[in-house]
Amino acid sequence: MDKNKRVVVFGLAGLLIVVALVGVGQQVAAPQVNLRPTSSAVDQALTFVDSVSNYLGQGMLYVLNLITKDRVSKDLEKPLGYMALITLLLLFFGLIEFARKVIWVGLIVGWVLIIVRIILDALKV
Repeated sequence: MDKNKRVVVFGLAGLLIVVALVGVGQQVAAPQVNLRPTSSAVDQALTFVDSVSNYLGQGMLYVLNLITKDRVSKDLEKPLGYMALITLLLLFFGLIEFARKVIWVGLIVGWVLIIVRIILDALKV
């Protein structure tokens, strides 16, 4: 990867991390997670992924609501969080070319759908 691409990748990753950290500092109730006393490593890993995506979603939703004056629905917290998490993973890990193209298509479609939903929420009266 040449120097310009690295700057763009790390700049986008830094922006997503800053957005997530903004949301972590807010007074938001922690997501309810019901763990069984004997949860497996897979359950714990999935709970960790879910928690990270919740915090990313809270941060992005907080920033979007600052911009749109609280018009974006709280229902978008999870989708925004998962899309941000997948975007971060794509930025941090170099994948093989075919997989990277497939993931980019999925990300673009996902972000377009979320942006359409945000616009529709912001236009609500």
